[in-house]
Amino acid sequence: MSYNFIRYEVADHVALLTLARPDKLNAISGAMISELRDALERADTDDDVRVLIVTGEGRAFCAGADMSRGAETFKGPGSDSLFAADGSADYGSEAAREVGGVFSLRLYAMTKPVIAAINGAAVGMGATMILPMDIRIASEEARFGFVFARRGMVPEVGSSWFLPRVVGIAKSLEWCLTGRLVPAAEALREGLVSAVVPLADLLPEARRIAQEIAHNTAPVAVALTRQMLWRGLGMNHPMDAHRVESRGTLSRGRSKDAAEGVAAFLEKRAPAFSDRVSADMPDYYPWWEDPAYS
Repeated sequence: MSYNFIRYEVADHVALLTLARPDKLNAISGAMISELRDALERADTDDDVRVLIVTGEGRAFCAGADMSRGAETFKGPGSDSLFAADGSADYGSEAAREVGGVFSLRLYAMTKPVIAAINGAAVGMGATMILPMDIRIASEEARFGFVFARRGMVPEVGSSWFLPRVVGIAKSLEWCLTGRLVPAAEALREGLVSAVVPLADLLPEARRIAQEIAHNTAPVAVALTRQMLWRGLGMNHPMDAHRVESRGTLSRGRSKDAAEGVAAFLEKRAPAFSDRVSADMPDYYPWWEDPAYS
């Protein structure tokens, strides 16, 4: 797919995805979401990519939905056909799915770590799309707005699941019920982001973290760890984690990467991990899809 609203480039095992509608403050359209989903798939299936960075061009990260359609902004294409004459809706239809949520679910399923480098205002989907990303850093100019109630709408992009797990239920409710803009310092204090840096330092800091992952960790171990931690948020008992960790320890303990990791440590050199996410994921993955998992 060729891109009109984003840019995608890879260098030194790091993919950089840039929202590139600066004249619209990188507002989201249906076509832009399609491009974003394609870029996620591209990064996730490329063994040369170890880490993905997402940022915005210009003074905003993402201003949320493109509201140039006015009152039709939040009506999905063809959504009128989902309503019967009596006003009831076919909520179970595939066409009824919120498209931002489909994007967030793809982010959730990633095997590659994702770093959000939030350069400016992140409002609406701009604030919710960063939640399934793994490391979020912001510039001092960044502002966050979960403004849905102020637009007569409800949270989307899976944020009613992600946000309370990131910052807790009380702060999530305050931010979503008021819809107020949250400054970078408050976002840092509440754990929405892990660092706030001057704008000039934002991408260099994101790349520094990305390189730390890309050059020092095993891709298969990282992929499994990412999914273990995210999936763990829905576990009911530590035994669930123990089951997954036992499978991981058993299978990865016999891997070439584990042998290389120990050798590199003992020989005081950088590791050269050879296992690939595309070919060497263990046979128990994805464990959450196995009905026999216990």
